[in-house]
Amino acid sequence: MKRRDLGRWAAAATVLAMGCAAWVPAYASEEAPDALIKRISDEVLATIRADKSLQQGEVSRLMSLVDSKIMPNVNFTRMTASAVGPAWRQATPEQQKRLQDEFKVLLVRTYSGALAQVDDQSVTVKPLRASPSDPEVVVRTEVRGRGDPIQIEYRMEKTPAGWKIYNLNVLGVWLVETYRTQFSQEINARGVDGLIASMSERNKSNARKG
Repeated sequence: MKRRDLGRWAAAATVLAMGCAAWVPAYASEEAPDALIKRISDEVLATIRADKSLQQGEVSRLMSLVDSKIMPNVNFTRMTASAVGPAWRQATPEQQKRLQDEFKVLLVRTYSGALAQVDDQSVTVKPLRASPSDPEVVVRTEVRGRGDPIQIEYRMEKTPAGWKIYNLNVLGVWLVETYRTQFSQEINARGVDGLIASMSERNKSNARKG
């Protein structure tokens, strides 16, 4: 597979991974994390195939989807704090809110175009290596479609509201750690406000590009 095609395939798999937290019903807290991922993966794939606006990467539709379906089932505060690193603890509540807002937009816009790559994929969940009492687990899956299969891993935590995703790994690369490297460079050079400004400008630039 060509590197360009592999990149697109990986991006599509990442979108699927982000979307796997969607459509979780009230009884999700009684559902095993691996069973939840499998069921939701199948539902997300079916929804994407049936929604042309999602396939075309329509940002407003994606933002609505993220706000209403995905964000309530992801510990996004933990995800953002981990990506920002030690500077998160020194940030003011207003800065933390701005960081989360800009990070969410950045993720949505970064992967919006990849939705068009979702077509005939199917998801297999590998046996869960965990005990029922574990507060955190890693759910490993394999996405098959055109080209080589893609390995996706989810780091999940048990909360009173059910299992929540706080990190994901596509092709051996953890999303949070990838952004932490980028963000630390901005923070070291310009501080937390500089990172916020950088993400804001990147989001505006992406918006202008459509």
